[in-house]
Amino acid sequence: MYKDLTIIEQNKSIVTGLSSVVTKEVIDYCLNFVDLYSENTLVLSTTTPFNITSHFGDIDAFVNVKRVNDIRYINKFFEAVNHKLDNGDYFIGMVESFSQRRDRKKINKCPVIRAVYFTMEFMFLRVFPKIWGLKKIYFFVTRGRNRLLSKAETLGRLVSCGFEIVDHKAIDGYTWFVTRKEKDPYYDMNPSYGPFYKMPRLGKNGKIIKVYKLRTMHPYAEYLHDYILKINGYADSGKPANDFRLTPYAKIIRKYWIDELPQLINVLKGEMKLVGVRPVSKRYFQDIPEDLQKLRLTQKPGCIPPYVALDRKSSLEEVQQAEREYLMEKLKHPYWTDTKYFFKAIWNIIIKRKRSA
Repeated sequence: MYKDLTIIEQNKSIVTGLSSVVTKEVIDYCLNFVDLYSENTLVLSTTTPFNITSHFGDIDAFVNVKRVNDIRYINKFFEAVNHKLDNGDYFIGMVESFSQRRDRKKINKCPVIRAVYFTMEFMFLRVFPKIWGLKKIYFFVTRGRNRLLSKAETLGRLVSCGFEIVDHKAIDGYTWFVTRKEKDPYYDMNPSYGPFYKMPRLGKNGKIIKVYKLRTMHPYAEYLHDYILKINGYADSGKPANDFRLTPYAKIIRKYWIDELPQLINVLKGEMKLVGVRPVSKRYFQDIPEDLQKLRLTQKPGCIPPYVALDRKSSLEEVQQAEREYLMEKLKHPYWTDTKYFFKAIWNIIIKRKRSA
């Protein structure tokens, strides 16, 4: 379906050229956002930043009909697109997600064999690139093509490279994304990429601490927080609703607080306590009532949240009310409150089978 295209200079031939590599539905989708007939719209099928930067003349829209999975240096490619566009200009592209790739494979119809196949594929295409030494083997064999990517990681990378997500849609077995240049790239040299990562969170007195956690979200998920809230808002649990950033195994890991265990490192470092309000991001902190904000900043955050000790529901309102009650009691009885809440939480977890949302 995909074959190399040369830069399309004549605006009248753009749609004709596209129709040979993509379907009418894709063309119609692109036309909802950019003028494919305009001489200022650049359409390519490329994985090389040079083909973008070497293009003479100004452009106000770039459409790439080559999947992101075949781009070796994804962020450098997105950064090159960013530099070619002005703020407000559009970048449209496509990616094949985990699930779309699995659905495409015929072996997916064989229940036992597919489990072995996809596990081995995941190890080679997803784990090898993250391990020194094995990474060289991976790139030697694949040349960086046919990478395993999630929708969340791709969109997160785009945001980290200065783009605003306008829309995304599954068409013909691929996820097409529409973005708009918003700012210069972040040039993040240490993105969250691996089984363990450190989250920037507000500690006591507003100090930023790096909270250790076992990954339950796809890489670059932190860049999509505002976008998820914008399209879905908060769920009753106080967490973003319909959060596609979560990995398939996230639910079970979060239910039993397994992802929180690395935070014991923060406790040993003196940045957190065993019991206390959960450490939150600056963005989430903005949505907390002002009186609770002030109370939160007086104490170190904790691993075991008050709503567990008080056996409350995990809704946003009940969680915040439990935090308020805990913090008020902590101010009155600074020495015994944490001990009492700790043993109450253990009782609720073991005897009452209290679980995370």
